[in-house]
Amino acid sequence: MAERRPKEADEALAEPANDKKPAAPPAPWQSYKEIVAQLAARIVDAQRPIRVLQSLRWSDTVEEHFLRGRQRELPKIDASYYEKVDVGYEPRAKVEEFEAIARDIEHALGEGDAIGRVMLTTALEYRDVVHLLGARGTPAFHAWSRKLYGSPKDKFPDGRSTVRGLGQLLYGLLTGVDEWSTSTDASKGDYARSVDATDAARQLGERLAGFFGDTRVRVDADDGILADAAAGSDYVKVRTGARFSPRDIDILEVHEGWVHVATSLNGQAQPVAKWLAKGPPRTTAVQEGLAALLEMFTFRTYPRRARRLNDRVLAVDKAEDGASFLDVFEWFRTEGYDESECFNNTRRIFRGGVLSGGAPFTKDACYCKGIVLNYAFIRSAIQHARVDLIPFLFVGKVAQEDVPVLANRVADGVVKPPRYLPPMFRDLNGLAIWMAYSTFFSQLGGDAIADHYAKLFNQ
Repeated sequence: MAERRPKEADEALAEPANDKKPAAPPAPWQSYKEIVAQLAARIVDAQRPIRVLQSLRWSDTVEEHFLRGRQRELPKIDASYYEKVDVGYEPRAKVEEFEAIARDIEHALGEGDAIGRVMLTTALEYRDVVHLLGARGTPAFHAWSRKLYGSPKDKFPDGRSTVRGLGQLLYGLLTGVDEWSTSTDASKGDYARSVDATDAARQLGERLAGFFGDTRVRVDADDGILADAAAGSDYVKVRTGARFSPRDIDILEVHEGWVHVATSLNGQAQPVAKWLAKGPPRTTAVQEGLAALLEMFTFRTYPRRARRLNDRVLAVDKAEDGASFLDVFEWFRTEGYDESECFNNTRRIFRGGVLSGGAPFTKDACYCKGIVLNYAFIRSAIQHARVDLIPFLFVGKVAQEDVPVLANRVADGVVKPPRYLPPMFRDLNGLAIWMAYSTFFSQLGGDAIADHYAKLFNQ
């Protein structure tokens, strides 16, 4: 018995009454916001398997062997080592995927569309991240790293000052302050690392619950991270085995919670500008600079921590100039770090790069660079009556040049204003006064006033 086809199939197989083929149905009409949302979703989906730090991770045994060998031999980390570390995707196919998205953005939105330019830049940067990870253990890794994250040799917008120049200036200032802090027994009280990871996670979770309200943010102790703490899309992890001071918990609240988690959640809440939920390298300076600035604005940071961030900039600069893993490790030791800190700091700089020198991972240069650029952005926005732009630093994972573009698209619903903002960014009056006086202080008398008070100090 012959199988009976559905009536619709018979009708589809029948020849039309005339010689003309039936016209294809017209493409459904789409709004601008639909087009942007679909392209943004493709960027988010395409970047999902890319895990930069996970792809650069070293085995725990590397530190053990290095320290057991009395720090005399370079760790055996090279291109062949990274070939065994699976990145989780097929690189060539992933490059082609991002390039296809970029072409579709240009085709759908045109070269003159500002939102399209932000998405195009983002898609192509993720493509370059794939190239970066494909070059692990080779000099080319450093070239991609400089393109994506910058370098201590980079100049600030004044065209003269450099990131490493700032680092060298701060080195002298922070070393003096750090010595004063130690002499006042700052290792005790709020600075004593008396809290274990489990209790630190509990305390931090309680604080973040108050900040985020009905949105749950998980805080857990985890033995799978290298840093003492790390933030994700809706969580913070603290490293099992690490110990924290009350001041450390204060810092984690604003650094990981108010900035990293808050910008992730604000980005995830975007129904159209979905790419803002994820942070390509171009957003790193804003993210890390904001986090460090929040530590300062809330008076939670302290000299030793500021010095650690600055020392990493100087170490990246040394490695770019040819210092080896052994050289940088020894430099950290001369700066007073213990052996484990020396190793972890040096590993941050050489992961993915060439351990003999000249080709490091430059991401750690973003911290100090971001502090300066974010401070300057906020100050300029206040001076030029564009305070409305400042909260959009928190709208998701953004680069500074994105901010005016995103703020301009709130009225038509392409972008939603950020929900989660630190207190001083919800009410900007105090910050405006801070910046106004800082402008005056920076122009006040130079060394003459300092010398005036120095005479009092020396009486």
